[in-house]
Amino acid sequence: MVATPIGNLEDISLRALRVLREVKLIAAEDTRSTRRLLNAYDIMTPLTSFHEFTGKAKVGRLVRELKEKDVALVSEAGMPGVSDPGYDLVRAAIDAGVPVVTVPGPSAVTAALAVSGLPAERFVFLGFLPRRGVNRRKLLESVAGETTTLVAFEAPHRLRESLKDMLDILGDRQVAVCREMTKLHEEVFRGMVSEAVERFVEPKGEFTLVIAGLQRVEASEMPRGIEAELRCLRAKGMGAKEAARLVAEKTGLPKRKLYETLQRSG
Repeated sequence: MVATPIGNLEDISLRALRVLREVKLIAAEDTRSTRRLLNAYDIMTPLTSFHEFTGKAKVGRLVRELKEKDVALVSEAGMPGVSDPGYDLVRAAIDAGVPVVTVPGPSAVTAALAVSGLPAERFVFLGFLPRRGVNRRKLLESVAGETTTLVAFEAPHRLRESLKDMLDILGDRQVAVCREMTKLHEEVFRGMVSEAVERFVEPKGEFTLVIAGLQRVEASEMPRGIEAELRCLRAKGMGAKEAARLVAEKTGLPKRKLYETLQRSG
C-alpha cells in the first residue's frame, strides 16, 4: 500500500518511487492521475484500475496475482484504504495469507491538523461527511460531545450546508478550513464556524475541515444565567427550538445542548 502525493508531486518519497518501479503491477483508484505521477518520474510499471466499484471477481484476481508477484495499491491521493478504496483488497489478501506492507507518506488528515492551530494530540476522524443532510446531522449530533479535535473531508458543493449544520449542532466553534492542500491555490482559513460560512460563499477545490472539540466549560454545567434566559424567553411565549437558536447565536453554545436544557427544565 503506497501513499501518493495529495497535491504537490514532489511530496512522493524515495521509497515509494522505488517500490512503484519494482512491483510488477500497480492497482490504482484513478489510472489517469496515477499515470501522470508515473510519467513525472519515468516509471513504466503496468496499471490496472481498483476503485470503489471494483467487484469481488477482480479482488479475487488481484489476490491470485499477489501470490505470484508484488502488486502496489495506490489511491488517487494519500494513503489507500483511508477514506479511499483498499479495504476489500487488504482484507482479502490478509485472509489469503499474503503479506501486506505499507509505504507511508502524505496525508490530508495530518497535514491539515498540523497547520490548523488546533490541538492535535488526539483527534476523531470522520472521513467524508455524509452526502444527505439528515445523515450528516445525525453524525454531527453523535460527536457533539467530543472534547477532542474533529477532522472531516467535504466536497465544495456541500461545504456551506455542512458548515451551517455544524454551526447549528456543534455551536460556533473554532475551525480551520483547509483548501487544496499542497496545491497551487492552497488556502487555510482559521476562525469561527460562523465566519467560515460567510467566507466560503462559492467554494471550489477539495476541503479538509479541522473543528475544535467541545470546550470543557461547555461540557460541564450550563453557564450561570443561560438557563434563566432560556426560561425567560419561554415565558414570553417563544418556542423551545426558537429560544435555543436565539441563545445559541448569542453565546456560541450548541443549540442542541440549550434545547436539551429546556427539555429537562420543562
